[in-house]
Amino acid sequence: MSSTDLPDALAAAAAGPRVGTVRVADGERLRTVALPGVTLSVRFRPSDRTGLPPALYVHGLGGSSQNWSDLMPLLEDVVDGEAIDLPGFGDSPPPDDGDYSLAGHTRAVVRYLDAGGRGPVHLIGNSLGGSIATRIAAKRPDLVRTLTLVSPALPELRAQRGAWPTGLLAVPGVATLFSRLTRDWTAEQRVRGVMALCYGDPGRVTDEGLRNAVEEMERRLRLPYFWDAMARSARGIVDAYTLGGQHGLWRQAERVLAPTLLVYGGRDQLVSFRMARRAAAAFRDSRLLTLPDAGHVAMMEYPQTVARAVRELMDDNGGS
Repeated sequence: MSSTDLPDALAAAAAGPRVGTVRVADGERLRTVALPGVTLSVRFRPSDRTGLPPALYVHGLGGSSQNWSDLMPLLEDVVDGEAIDLPGFGDSPPPDDGDYSLAGHTRAVVRYLDAGGRGPVHLIGNSLGGSIATRIAAKRPDLVRTLTLVSPALPELRAQRGAWPTGLLAVPGVATLFSRLTRDWTAEQRVRGVMALCYGDPGRVTDEGLRNAVEEMERRLRLPYFWDAMARSARGIVDAYTLGGQHGLWRQAERVLAPTLLVYGGRDQLVSFRMARRAAAAFRDSRLLTLPDAGHVAMMEYPQTVARAVRELMDDNGGS
């Protein structure tokens, strides 16, 4: 089934509050898919090519499917790629049950893959999306051909200082307090703060990229569920970090059978660069790409380098 041939019963207008529209890059389209308990916005690039294997891109906390707009066109000749907005992010409304836990987000992605019959896919995740992708690969190996993790959010004993605000955001009431304390901040001030935290060199962002990010931030701040989605998803990450035994993320990483590409940035302020070696040891069939000058979003900072590594992963495992 191609990316544009989901059953008619799944194509529906998104429920819940919506404000404005999400920017769509040249060659991209958006559609909404209604599933039991959740409605997802899906970004894709229509193509005349047929028979390409499917790929699914999953963004991180506070991100959206836009985070993949630089990488997707570099791989569109080898995969039929789609990027989803997780519930409550991008253009996807909140989940019906308000569940923003890691399990809840994972369940939404699995429902999408199962409903569309797109598995197994080349699964690519960043940060929170990396945690989600790890869980799917461990619990549903039938859904994953290869796994690419860009700065995956896996538990650290000594968290990066830049990650502390995420932990604080998970504390009940902090998100509301922060929104009040920063109500006079402009969207551009917020965006520049996020870029300083997520990019190895924020100066690499073009003026157009900054304008687009500011417009998107303005749109998100008007959403009545913006802070709730951020706080509850942050709490979900923190809660997942405390799980032990078979439910622990590192234990699940050890269970992943899919060939795995790990991408870590030397200037990442959210996921420590020192975790790269531990991850390479945990995932049994893994390869490691380290980018000394990259931050937390290498696929946005160095998309061509990441794309080459993904292609090599596919080629070395039976092609795309």
